[in-house]
Amino acid sequence: MLTAPTGPTDGHDEYRALELLGRMPYGRLSVSMRALPFVTVARHIVSGRSVILRMHAGFGYAQACDGNVVAYGADNLSNRHEGDEDVWNVQFVGTARLFTPSPADLELFGRPPRAADDAPFIPEYLCIEPQFITLHHLEGIPARQVAHSV
Repeated sequence: MLTAPTGPTDGHDEYRALELLGRMPYGRLSVSMRALPFVTVARHIVSGRSVILRMHAGFGYAQACDGNVVAYGADNLSNRHEGDEDVWNVQFVGTARLFTPSPADLELFGRPPRAADDAPFIPEYLCIEPQFITLHHLEGIPARQVAHSV
């Protein structure tokens, strides 16, 4: 059964969406670059009502996103185990801002990758306050069938 509002979530759904997002370390950032859609992977943490992303500075994506409206999403599709029968997807829209994380935030991120596309990984951070959060939840899908069901 699919249970999600078509517009912004209410307070309970928003809390649940951020709680689920906090369970996954990576998601996908979407933005329009040069009038074309662009999607990239990012490491994230949830801090209160904000989502902080860690990206490689060498790609220039964080700089390109600064001040722009972006979409971000994560799901549990790649992190399900035999017996799990729930699939969820969280996505939201918000304005991204370059950000300097606190020492506590950095600890939550953990160790950064050594390299990105054979170049030393240089972390750069964005902060997004989610708006228009959507939570989709599918129930009763065995883990072995997920690739064929979604």
